[in-house]
Amino acid sequence: MNLEKDTNYIISGLERSGTSMLMQMINNAGILTSFDDSRKPDTNNPKGYFELEGGKIINRLMEKNFPFDEHKGKFIKITCYGLKFLPTGKYKIIYSERNIEEILDSMERMAKIKDDARDETREIFLKLNNIIKKQIKSRDDIEVLFINYNDILKNPFENINKIIDFLEIPKNLEEEMIKVVDPSLYRQRR
Repeated sequence: MNLEKDTNYIISGLERSGTSMLMQMINNAGILTSFDDSRKPDTNNPKGYFELEGGKIINRLMEKNFPFDEHKGKFIKITCYGLKFLPTGKYKIIYSERNIEEILDSMERMAKIKDDARDETREIFLKLNNIIKKQIKSRDDIEVLFINYNDILKNPFENINKIIDFLEIPKNLEEEMIKVVDPSLYRQRR
């Protein structure tokens, strides 16, 4: 499934917000995606991360040397902080959101630690999320769809159809996208 060749497509959101699941949906539907095997599936993401360079492209974005032209017409995953450094272009972004407590629970589980400064961490992530959302909504070169991980799991058909409408792709891709939704992987519930 080909997308517009003059557009960069991005899946974004805070870490542990459901971005990997969204990339898996896009890929499963046969939509072109850019990722490599630099970050292997593990117990935290058994179906894979679907990232480029192990998710470490933020440095290249900050240095203004990420090759966006090579990825036009394809989806890439960039965590929300990286969106701060997007050069002028043409973008369609699907931005994933999730209950902040679940994000923090997932981060603690992944790092195998207990965050003793959780209140501070929460405030930092909420502030970052709000800054980035405001920034991308204000740019004329970005179209954005905000989608909620928790809502996808509760009502996958409705939310997948929002993605289909946003991307203006055939409705019959819904079946392939829905196959990715796996409630058994929804482990940090609130």
